[in-house]
Amino acid sequence: MNRLPSFVRQHLAGLRALLVFTVITGIIYPVVIWGIGQGAFHNQANGSMVSYHGRVVGSGLLCQEFTDSKGNPLPQYFQPRPSDAILAGAKDDFGCDPRYSAASNLGPTNPVEIKLVKQRQQQIAAFDHVQISQIPADAVTASGSGLDPDISPQNAAIQVDRVAAARHISPTAVQALVKKYSQGRDLGILGEPVVNVLKLNIALDEKYPV
Repeated sequence: MNRLPSFVRQHLAGLRALLVFTVITGIIYPVVIWGIGQGAFHNQANGSMVSYHGRVVGSGLLCQEFTDSKGNPLPQYFQPRPSDAILAGAKDDFGCDPRYSAASNLGPTNPVEIKLVKQRQQQIAAFDHVQISQIPADAVTASGSGLDPDISPQNAAIQVDRVAAARHISPTAVQALVKKYSQGRDLGILGEPVVNVLKLNIALDEKYPV
């Protein structure tokens, strides 16, 4: 070995280091992290999937549309934020499509955005029978990803009476479920309080089926 030229020995040493670190960082480390994830955080590591009657119906980390075949919102369900995660030109894609995560990229002073917000305000006011002044910002604006699974407590509050009427139950019963599936700020200081729409709607179907 010592009889080999120095540049050959250097390349061989580099190759050995490459192989060692490839095994450590490319095989051992990923397998260890995967094992820890599956063992200690199985649900989160597999996408936080949500099941209903033994069948996976979605992820708690992604929004889901609750509409009929024409894209009209179903009154018996809480509705998510508007979503721009849509395949352009598709007639049967109404948002929350994880394949097309996207934002509108329109600023708050953009005329197109202003017109869109006003349209959504009119639609929500008619659908939920509320005043436009009661409609929170997240009900008429999409998230940056278009896949936000949560709505604000204020957004949930304006939908309570409509959901209760559609399911023929009291608003108090609906409010109790909203409270159950509400989450406060992380660590008490980070982010904003939210309500997970998918989990809330599943709970409604389980307890008050239509």
